[in-house]
Amino acid sequence: MKSVIALIGALLLMGCQKGGFESGENDPRSPWWQIGFVEPNYMKIWVEDSSVLDINNRMFFRVGGKSAPGGEPEDGTESARGWGTVGGSGVLVTGAELPRMIFVRWQSISEQKTYKGFIEIPEEARQLMVQSTRQRCPKTPERTARYSATLLVGLAPGGVLQAWVRDSCHRPIKVSHAQGELEPLGPEQGMHGGRYAYPVSEKAKRYIDKFGIPYGSW
Repeated sequence: MKSVIALIGALLLMGCQKGGFESGENDPRSPWWQIGFVEPNYMKIWVEDSSVLDINNRMFFRVGGKSAPGGEPEDGTESARGWGTVGGSGVLVTGAELPRMIFVRWQSISEQKTYKGFIEIPEEARQLMVQSTRQRCPKTPERTARYSATLLVGLAPGGVLQAWVRDSCHRPIKVSHAQGELEPLGPEQGMHGGRYAYPVSEKAKRYIDKFGIPYGSW
């Protein structure tokens, strides 16, 4: 009897070690994932269109929002260089499996130009998206795992696209980079008389006059 009890105890211990306090397998989670957009400081964007091709080769049109979180800190530094703090949330892509490719057409307000481009999402990124909702952050194992996976797409002057996935600790992990092209029809594909969604802000004008647009830093 003692040997049986010892065996059961050993099996229970192995199970605890395998799952651990960091396992989020039984935590609540959404069946869908989120997509959001990112912009560098002062480099405001407006998303005209965004679509997702999922791993089952199904297309989902007009996903995500129209704008991105950004800032104009006027702190005297070249804060538009690089992506800075990659923040923001996303919009659920209801019905879609994990993403294979993202299409975006957007207005680069600081340049008054319109770009379009595709960015591929690699298998490693999809694995990270799955893991982010099934494993708790090791730093805060008492908290439940992320409710939904998040893909962030950065859009920058010159037609640059960059993608991040948030890990189990909400940290943005860079997973892909791509180069878009100019949209020859202009904003809203030639509608609305070629007008852009916004003018260049006064703060952005002052920044660009002083530092320029940091092409190549994204």
